[in-house]
Amino acid sequence: MSVTGRARTGVLLACAAVVLVTAWYAGSRVPASAPAPAPGSVRLGPEPGEEVAAYLHRLPVELPAPGVEALALVQFAAELPAAAAVPAVAGTVPVTAVLRVPLPRVQTALRFEPLEQGAPVRAALDAARQRARETAAADAQRQTGRAAQVAAAEATALADPAAPCVLAVVVRAQRAGLDAVAARPGVRAVQAAPAGVTARELALAPLLPEQVERADPPPDDGPVPS
Repeated sequence: MSVTGRARTGVLLACAAVVLVTAWYAGSRVPASAPAPAPGSVRLGPEPGEEVAAYLHRLPVELPAPGVEALALVQFAAELPAAAAVPAVAGTVPVTAVLRVPLPRVQTALRFEPLEQGAPVRAALDAARQRARETAAADAQRQTGRAAQVAAAEATALADPAAPCVLAVVVRAQRAGLDAVAARPGVRAVQAAPAGVTARELALAPLLPEQVERADPPPDDGPVPS
């Protein structure tokens, strides 16, 4: 190779090196995107074993500032039929329903169902109840013993459109809307998540009606309806 050719080759290699270094430097100057928050990283509901009075006492300070929208867990004093749950959350955007079949001294499942956005709230809650019934029926087929009996009893109860099964609803609203909901009959508690938290980040553990003093597991020694 001639001297001129070697010189040109050297220039090309030097330029390539400059391009690579420049690209590396530019890339190193771009901040890495923050990882998405883990699902279930924000708990709404009392901590296991927490005193109910202490839990209820701390909720008002967790509400968003006026004009700020946030997700919140609306917890009812007792499970409601869908028709009664609709007016309880009026003025908010319902996002998720927490369904539970109340059976005396029998532990039943909490079933979390996303609500169709844009649909009438009553229709969205009815659809959630039907999906919960299908899941309970599948559980009854899959499980054995007492667990299968409980799931079958749940499926039977959830087949009734008037079943009192709505234990809580996650809603989206500003402070004024949440204050209005908290003041309504039948609403036991409203706990707001920090502003900006999404539904996928929530871990829901609503108060059960029978949890009066502490958030302890309810008894599970009663007969299962056949």
